[in-house]
Amino acid sequence: MAKVVYKHHPAPLWLVALSILLPTSFACLATSATNVAIPHISGYFGSTIDEANWIITSYMIANSCLILMSGWLENVLGRKRFLKIFIGIFTLGSLICAMAPNLNLMVLGRLIQGVGGGPMTPLAQSILLAAFPQEKRGIAMSLYGIAVMVFAILGPTFGGFIVDNADWQWIYLVNIPVGILSISMVHANIEELENRKKIKKTDFLGMISLVLWLLSMQVVLDKGQQYNWFDCAWICWLSGFSVCMFVFFVIRELESSAPLINLRLFKDRNFLIGTILSASVNMIVFSSIVLVPQFLQNMMGYTAMLSGFALSPRIISCVLMMIAINYLMKIFDNRILIAIGFFFLGISILFFINLNLSVSFIYIAIPQVLMGVGVIMTFIPVSSLVLGTLPKLELTNGSSLHNLCKSTMTAIIASVASTLVARHAQMHQVYLVDNLSNFNLVFQQKMASLISTFMSNASSSYATIKANSYVYKSLLSQSRLMAYVDVFSIFALIAFLLIPLAFLFNTENKHKESSKHKTIMMKQIPGDRI
Repeated sequence: MAKVVYKHHPAPLWLVALSILLPTSFACLATSATNVAIPHISGYFGSTIDEANWIITSYMIANSCLILMSGWLENVLGRKRFLKIFIGIFTLGSLICAMAPNLNLMVLGRLIQGVGGGPMTPLAQSILLAAFPQEKRGIAMSLYGIAVMVFAILGPTFGGFIVDNADWQWIYLVNIPVGILSISMVHANIEELENRKKIKKTDFLGMISLVLWLLSMQVVLDKGQQYNWFDCAWICWLSGFSVCMFVFFVIRELESSAPLINLRLFKDRNFLIGTILSASVNMIVFSSIVLVPQFLQNMMGYTAMLSGFALSPRIISCVLMMIAINYLMKIFDNRILIAIGFFFLGISILFFINLNLSVSFIYIAIPQVLMGVGVIMTFIPVSSLVLGTLPKLELTNGSSLHNLCKSTMTAIIASVASTLVARHAQMHQVYLVDNLSNFNLVFQQKMASLISTFMSNASSSYATIKANSYVYKSLLSQSRLMAYVDVFSIFALIAFLLIPLAFLFNTENKHKESSKHKTIMMKQIPGDRI
């Protein structure tokens, strides 16, 4: 096996990090900033919310496909050329979104934007791990966390501010100068990987099965609730097709002599545990990014900007924890930090089980601070450990597979969370309607009081109709409120159940062999452990 030789970086490490993290951060921002703008975009194009949701879906489909292909594309194109091409594609997609005259072209622009933004996350992680020395990898992962987690969390606040104070097109226009600047910085500061793996054979069949699996899965997740899931025949058929494509893709990659991605990386215990925990963090954080703005806008009457500001305190705690986490990782075992992080995540979600329709802004903001602490205490140590025992030549492949799992979990949870709220709301409505009976004295007294109030400005028959409408509206609000409480309770329980999993990480090899391999790692011999 040939040696992999990295040229000496003429640029300082901070400039190398900035060059790769600038486009990565805006790619992550594009994922969540659009969510709060969907009602504005659907109104602009005269479409329904379900039709406008394809704006989110198309980005996630393209993003997931390209995440897994990033390792293969890096070997084919070369690192520097690969980065410049895909940053250019992301910038072009942003321009199309901003200038789109109809919804179809808008969806196409988001698809192109997802193609360009997909490889940024895994490639940024592998470049930082390769560029930073062992003793500074905590700093590297802190910077990576700012780009990936903080900017993703910042998305709703940024998007809400834009749509309430300017045209929604500015969400995409800001990416254009950033893309141009990023291309020039990558050209100047990112070094090429000299001796890349030679691609003897391309697994096109694996690529096709991957795209078909993700596309069919995303359509099912996006349209399932609208068509009542498996009560619809075509949803059943498409779900079966998606499962078949997934099974075929897994078997193909395991049996192929030149696989698109090395699924055997899951044999590495740290990689397997780290991927599960990272996907779970994404699930918990993204569920709050989806559900909390929904609750605030639909039930509390918040504007998009106010709902974004309600999530913004977690950004402050994230940044402060970024400063502290590198020192904490030197003092404490990473497994302890991860366990404490999941405890903070669970406590932050647990706050929402006491939601009511008169809850204050401060009550919403406090758990966001705790969530910011929990996100960094889990994300950074996990990112440091998950790829730490993989061979150098598998870093990009491992990062691609790791980020695909996180991206897929994000796509699934966006649909599952909304479905759980809708189904639990129906369930609570069935239970609560039993109280609206003429045999219930409290209900009779409440109806008599409402009719009496409305009769001051209307006839008795109209007042009765209005009182019934008011009670039914209250029933729907209370049942939906209880549904949100149920769903938040589920995610809080998941966070607490994941705490013991943190102690399954293997940190012994890392500590024992770090000094032994320190000199060898400087020579960048493939197959070494980091």
